Amino acid sequence: IMWSLPAALLLLPLLLLGQAPPCRPQSPGPVKLRLVGPGSRPEEGRLEVLHQGQWGTVCDDDFALQEATVACRQLGFETAMTWAHSAKYGPGEGPIWLDNVRCVGTESSLDQCGSNGWGVSDCSHSEDVGVVCHPKRQRGFLSERVSNALGPQSRRLEEVRLKPILASTKRRSPVTEGAVEVKYEGHWRQVCDQGWTRNNSRVVCGMLGFPSDAPVISHYYRKVWNSKMNDPKSRLMSLTKKNSFWIHRVNCLGTEPHLANCQVQVAPAQGKLRPACPGGMHAVVNCVAGPRFRPPTSKPERKESPAEEPRVRLRSGAQVGEGRVEVLLNRQWGTVCDHGWNLISASVVCRQLGFGSAREALFGAQLGQALGPIHLSEVRCRGYEQTLGDCPSLKGPRNGCQHENDAAVRCNIPDMGFRNQVRLAGGRSPEEGVVEVQVEVNGVQRWGAVCSDHWGLNEAMVACRQLGLGFANHAIKDTWYWQGTPGAGEVVMSGVRCSGTELALQQCQRHGPVHCSHGAGRPSAGVSCTDSAPDLVMNAQLVQETAYLEDRPLSQLYCAHEENCLSQSANRMDWPYGHRRLLRFSSQIHNLGRADFRPKTGRHSWIWHQCHRHYHSIEVFTHYDLLTLNGSKVAEGHKASFCLEDTNCPTGMQRRYACANFGEQGVTVGCWDTYRHDIDCQWVDITDVGPGDYIFQVVVNPKFEVTESDFSNNMMQCRCKYDGQRVWLHNCHTEDSYRANAELSLEQEQRLRNNLI
Repeated sequence: IMWSLPAALLLLPLLLLGQAPPCRPQSPGPVKLRLVGPGSRPEEGRLEVLHQGQWGTVCDDDFALQEATVACRQLGFETAMTWAHSAKYGPGEGPIWLDNVRCVGTESSLDQCGSNGWGVSDCSHSEDVGVVCHPKRQRGFLSERVSNALGPQSRRLEEVRLKPILASTKRRSPVTEGAVEVKYEGHWRQVCDQGWTRNNSRVVCGMLGFPSDAPVISHYYRKVWNSKMNDPKSRLMSLTKKNSFWIHRVNCLGTEPHLANCQVQVAPAQGKLRPACPGGMHAVVNCVAGPRFRPPTSKPERKESPAEEPRVRLRSGAQVGEGRVEVLLNRQWGTVCDHGWNLISASVVCRQLGFGSAREALFGAQLGQALGPIHLSEVRCRGYEQTLGDCPSLKGPRNGCQHENDAAVRCNIPDMGFRNQVRLAGGRSPEEGVVEVQVEVNGVQRWGAVCSDHWGLNEAMVACRQLGLGFANHAIKDTWYWQGTPGAGEVVMSGVRCSGTELALQQCQRHGPVHCSHGAGRPSAGVSCTDSAPDLVMNAQLVQETAYLEDRPLSQLYCAHEENCLSQSANRMDWPYGHRRLLRFSSQIHNLGRADFRPKTGRHSWIWHQCHRHYHSIEVFTHYDLLTLNGSKVAEGHKASFCLEDTNCPTGMQRRYACANFGEQGVTVGCWDTYRHDIDCQWVDITDVGPGDYIFQVVVNPKFEVTESDFSNNMMQCRCKYDGQRVWLHNCHTEDSYRANAELSLEQEQRLRNNLI
């Protein structure tokens, strides 16, 4: 080795003393760590390090709390609680990468600490060190992703796909059955079927977006394989003799979120001279698609049994298969705390909902906060549970869980090919433009435009989701200023009506023969998409607690009458004599989404209200109605227009919007806009209503004028009992809070108020 003289002289005293200088493992970036071993707790286990594409262990010599603290911080936890010596979490396999690790405690990565050097160790696997981290995540560490486990992409299993073999499976979309192909070092390989198990199949299906697998009729595939092997001209026969064609062996538990987390042997143990799959054939997998992804013609496998509590749903996700996790418990929807939340528990949720395994478990309310209870914390799934309710967990909020700890998931979903059937053209950015779709016209696939008649936010939402661009910001009817793709200007789809839950525009209702009032060419439908959106939710409990009756003299209602806040019969009264009977209440509208709620129009079109001395930025923002039990309207609030502002925000958050002095209007994420019971128009005029049982209803953003991540929680309803003198509101809830039949009786209601006139 050639050393420069000064460097040699500096090292000489150290070598003479018999001491090697402390060695720092050199790597291009921070090394990847993981905790593995018995149990599924994400914060404890045997400490393993990824180096040169291979996972190895750390020896317990010299290892103490400060080394454990550096490892825990690097793994995304706040600090370490303790460490464990002598392979408490089981002996590992492969190299012992690090020995005599010595950290100061301030390092950001374990490879910044001193050690003997990579692979220099006098330990055995009986000395593998374990670490126990505090379950609280660091503020900046917001998710556990599948990709964290993969290591350098060129050295690991990257992707998986199914190659359909039988004619019947080739025609299906999505592809659910075929030979397993794995991408390794950038090349696709097939997997030997010797030692292949249903556990392996479950992992492959989960990666491809399918909740479960089914048995394979293997003798068919063996027959096809043998016929290929007996054909001397078969290319497959020559390929199978090369070890580069095969992955030799895969061994999964069935709970892994990705094949790269399983034990994988690429070549036979004795080296590449031995054949990788002697006498075998490729592994074949048969996946079962979730209900949303089955062809409409296929019959369900079995009669769906009614779901047991707690049921699960995802809210506020920009894409299909992602969202905040909410569970139904004790007839009320609530959230899951992210303490202990990990990919295995997230995968149970995904499979329960008919998706594949989870590709990301999100912490810290990344997909929005909810109102209402926090039902579960410290969820500890093992991976084979049928529902989240089968997993051990703590019921109710514990350990200081707040809604800022709401857990969320991103699930793997099947590739239906829908993204290739839609595109945007002519916009200023990739997120906007004229919507162009591919449909079959006279037996030929053609690209064309969508008629903008009836085009609205629901249809635009489906288009943006199909494109993988999240939510629709605007549904655009006039796109004459955007040039579409040449040759795709003709309208090929019209009368599109979507419910908003479809995966593609092609699944929405539409005309048979195309009929568009403005004919071919512009204007055709366009969209502008966004990856985050607001979500307005009414505080139902506050409405219930603040409702009361007031007989208000007409002499105090001139301003309100001018703004159409009274029923029609007020026009026929002898002003200023007499009074109107008003059902008054406070409303508090929270923005629980991930973007500020802003008015649809700019300041130039806001309306000055002389009576109330401020500008109203949105013309129809909320409907207040009283309905009979069968749904017909008997009174309405005529809340014609609104001024939007941040009345209050959580501690530490700044108010950004205020109506005064022609200020900017809107509702900031996390803040709320409150309308007190004692301000004008904050009522329903029930002067003409007789005694009886009614439904009191509030609808926010009723015309879907402004985009939201979730429109299902925009309606709030209460049961209302009016005896002619007093009024009772009970069982107030947002439309998505309860099951339809979970009506609480008047006697059960805890916070019942006798509100006198």
